[in-house]
Amino acid sequence: MIINTGQRTDIPAFYAPWLANRLKEGFVCVRNPYNPSLVSRYRLDPKVVDAIGFCTKNPAPMFPYMDLLADYGQYWFVTITPYGKDIEPNVPDKHQLLEDFQKLSRMVGVDSIGWRYDPILITERYTIDYHLRAFEKMASELDGYTKTVVISFVDLYPKVRRNFPELQEVPGEQRLSLGKRLIEIAGAHGMTVKPCAEGDELAAYGADCGGCMKISDYEKAIGQKLNAPKIKGAREACGCFLSCDIGAYNTCKHLCRYCYANAEPDIVLARSRQHDPDSPFLIGNYQEGDIIHDVEQKSWVDPQASLLI
Repeated sequence: MIINTGQRTDIPAFYAPWLANRLKEGFVCVRNPYNPSLVSRYRLDPKVVDAIGFCTKNPAPMFPYMDLLADYGQYWFVTITPYGKDIEPNVPDKHQLLEDFQKLSRMVGVDSIGWRYDPILITERYTIDYHLRAFEKMASELDGYTKTVVISFVDLYPKVRRNFPELQEVPGEQRLSLGKRLIEIAGAHGMTVKPCAEGDELAAYGADCGGCMKISDYEKAIGQKLNAPKIKGAREACGCFLSCDIGAYNTCKHLCRYCYANAEPDIVLARSRQHDPDSPFLIGNYQEGDIIHDVEQKSWVDPQASLLI
């Protein structure tokens, strides 16, 4: 099976010691975000966890614990955008992130890491020309360290509208013209563009519009065929395999203004203060009335086709 860590928060950036403790103890507890008394308990054991998926804006805090992941398959997405502190107040220096991406790529291999340049938003400061210059520079730095770059254009979810009220959607004409140029730049640096939940409008220009985190991506990363169950995407337009996420909403302290997973910053900071690195839960601990469900887990590796050609 596959464990995900990045749909709800950024565990490597802010909770790496906690994840290390979970890997050492061999299990993790996750509250249902819509019914908190329901708790899923997962074994963290490479005998049943074929791969762990990460999505982070700062992988470096996890580097001291990479030996704990050595027996697990891994796929990492590292998000590096061109925005400043006005948009991403707590994201580290982008030059350092590019170096850390290269370091992580050398650790896990080029097929086990992708770059996310998303979401793309257009403002008076962050113009189309600005994006083109920034994307070219970053793609040049990451040339040879990944084969994948994911792009998406900002979606105005309710939380985004509340935290970034002046933000506007990117018009269709600009999405096409900018997307086409990004595909050309990425191709020149050995990367395929995968639009995230953007339909297939960029397929004609060479984008892979089938999903940015598919089972085939995990298979390539671990070099084994997986007999994974069918699941629905997180959104109607999403073709990714996303399930069994061990994070929690309203806990990412990057506080990016475009974030769909965070409410107001005060709520995020209050919730994060409830974090105990020794707890089985990312936030808080066991509570009276908890209904614990030990999730049935098994390896999905196909022993008849274990090596991909």
